[in-house]
Amino acid sequence: MHIVVGTRSVPDTNARPEVRAGQVAWGDAPLVINPWDEYAVEEALNQTSAAGGKVTVIALGPEEHTVALRHALAMGAGAAIRLWDEAWAGLDSRGYAVIFAAAVQKLGDVDLVFFGKEAADEATDQHIVQTARRLGWPLLGGVARIVSLGAGGAGGGAEGEHKAWAHLPGLGSKSRPAFEAGQIRVERLLEEGRQTAACRLPAVMSLTKEINTPRYPSFMGIRKATKADIPVWDAAALGLDLPAPKVRGGEFQAPPARETTCAIIEGDSVQAKAAALVDRLLAEKVI
Repeated sequence: MHIVVGTRSVPDTNARPEVRAGQVAWGDAPLVINPWDEYAVEEALNQTSAAGGKVTVIALGPEEHTVALRHALAMGAGAAIRLWDEAWAGLDSRGYAVIFAAAVQKLGDVDLVFFGKEAADEATDQHIVQTARRLGWPLLGGVARIVSLGAGGAGGGAEGEHKAWAHLPGLGSKSRPAFEAGQIRVERLLEEGRQTAACRLPAVMSLTKEINTPRYPSFMGIRKATKADIPVWDAAALGLDLPAPKVRGGEFQAPPARETTCAIIEGDSVQAKAAALVDRLLAEKVI
């Protein structure tokens, strides 16, 4: 079993972004692994520990994304690869998918590709869908639990069968076919409940935080990751000729600052305070 995990570095979630010269700036905020990706790395480690296999983490971007790769290595991933070429500056999500899929195909023996739910700094996930499309593999999104996993499906391609059985309030449970080798069955998290879905391997998945609790890297893991040699694959290594981007980012504008005041509503009782608050809201024409 070979699982590839896509990751990236993002500013610490406590950072406050600013708009400078039409672009978003994060100041001196430290970079960390995309928080959603920690769940993907942890699940890859859990699955390969149980069934045997290896985990490779891949990040697409300049040197700063090495932070995420080293964190994943410290957690226990076996190998890391960074994809970058100066010609790739200004990539859109389609370009990302073309490059990432080419890296997966270059590895050759991949059974599963895991992603975190989304990129925390940009709140985007379309690159996940597009990567699955580029590979021609089934996509299982919003996975909260892997029910069962059978090895031996690498190379299944677009013809892999996809099935789903809903377990939603009021719908009841439908019968499921017997589990087969080379197939994965998961629970997807939906607004209405959970849905059981299955497909043949290889496949692409996005994972939610309900799936596990990520481990903390050990001291020895951190030392090993710090010394690890992380190869960089460029356009020549992947044999790529990227299409021109369909989408380009424009300039950002900060919203106008608003001055606010805080008023404490006084009263002898909760009812009196509530009445005073309603009167104030009516006077201000809020309600």
